[in-house]
Amino acid sequence: MAGTRLIEFMKKPIADRPPARGSDVQATRVREGEAGHNVSLNRTTGETSSSPTVSSKLQGIAEQAVRYPEMTFTTLAHLIDQDLLREAYRRTRKSGAPGCDGVTGADYAVDLDVNLRDLHDRLRSGRYRAPPVKRAWLEKEDGSQRPIGKPTFEDKIVQRAVSTLLEQIYEQDFYDFSHGFRPGRSPHQALHELRERCWAMNVHWLVDADVTGFFDNIDRKLLQEFIRRRVNDGGIRRLIGKWLNAGVLEGEDLSFSETGTPQGGVISPMLANIFLHYVLDDWFVREVQPRMRGRVFLIRFADDFVIGCELEEDAKRLMEVLPKRFAKHGLTIHPKKTKLIEFGRPRNEAAPRAKANGKPNEPSGSKPGGGSGRGNGTFDFLGFTHYWGRSRKGNWVIKKRTSRKRIRRTKKSYWQWCRENRHMPIVEQHKKLCQKLRGFFQYAGVRFNYKAMESVLEGVKCTWKFWLSRRSHKGAIDWEKFQKLLKRFPLPKPRIIHQV
Repeated sequence: MAGTRLIEFMKKPIADRPPARGSDVQATRVREGEAGHNVSLNRTTGETSSSPTVSSKLQGIAEQAVRYPEMTFTTLAHLIDQDLLREAYRRTRKSGAPGCDGVTGADYAVDLDVNLRDLHDRLRSGRYRAPPVKRAWLEKEDGSQRPIGKPTFEDKIVQRAVSTLLEQIYEQDFYDFSHGFRPGRSPHQALHELRERCWAMNVHWLVDADVTGFFDNIDRKLLQEFIRRRVNDGGIRRLIGKWLNAGVLEGEDLSFSETGTPQGGVISPMLANIFLHYVLDDWFVREVQPRMRGRVFLIRFADDFVIGCELEEDAKRLMEVLPKRFAKHGLTIHPKKTKLIEFGRPRNEAAPRAKANGKPNEPSGSKPGGGSGRGNGTFDFLGFTHYWGRSRKGNWVIKKRTSRKRIRRTKKSYWQWCRENRHMPIVEQHKKLCQKLRGFFQYAGVRFNYKAMESVLEGVKCTWKFWLSRRSHKGAIDWEKFQKLLKRFPLPKPRIIHQV
């Protein structure tokens, strides 16, 4: 009978299980109004595994992490068996760009069982060597370039397996205001929480911080020290060390760096979250919040974060201490991109008189870039410009629209794609453009952002017409002809998807 109850208990998700008796985890809870977050005692383990064996192992690790929040895990590497590697293969995206060996996901799947068996043997005997990371460059919104690493497909599988193990432990430690690259979380949840915190805490000041070259400047020794606090398994730490020191292959040049993690690797988001958990999140909860006079909160998505303050003096103190805190751990807060923004609700609380058409008057200062005075500051976070504006009922609300830099970059990418692929059949061009637009609308489809999405759609129409007219010296298309083409090949229309 007792065995049956134990099996039924283990089948339950961790979120449904009662906390252990005498556990000290409850002591880490902080009151909602004071801490700006609510630590969850029983968190889920993320994506469900297709293998019952793997799932039970992961559940067991997560259960121990919840029961013993101060425990250091010393035996994890032996859990990387063929079952976990197969599960890691299932979770790894197969359509990604190949690494330096040129092997794609389809190539690796030809002899999957043999490849996974050989990989497991090399991992178990310590003969596995992390290959160099192939480097590519992506253009940023400000015109500069950002390096992106492309690991080999087999290396992605191993990184996914290690990341899956670490996820079960650190998901119980990470705070709820950390949203970046975590299972079951999305940028829109971070945007929703940001808006709700500003309302609930009567925030008037925001610290919009920017970390200079975060992924390229992470102190590797300090990162290993942070990992050792919770995971002191020699096999896991050696694998992480191999990835950190694997080198970067750019063309035919192989280079090595003493700092940073290869941005683009599967393991990089997990390492970044661990590093910032100790540098920023835990420090903010344990040392910053108790010293503030008013209410404060932190919202973080990877290395992008915003701190909201009820009082101006608290915000100024944070502006002074943040650079010192990050400099202590080898990072730099960008002095020009980090700003103190006055973002309180506008003083005029009275509802405006409605116009004849039933729409309320919109003050000039409530739109991005217009007006002055309290409540008229704007800031960009996760690709959206946040600002105060009037709702249809005349109430002050926090609105969001896609930032101008993001719109320019999106239109530029469509321009380049249409120019490079104008030789393709119109059917294929239409299919690809629809996919791109749906992807953009899926992310940008938030309330009050319809006009920005409409602007992108009109830009795509103009771009498509322009390059269709240059397919040949006889290929000029006027607007009347192009409208007929759009009736046959309609582009998707913007729509609001996320109520955040």
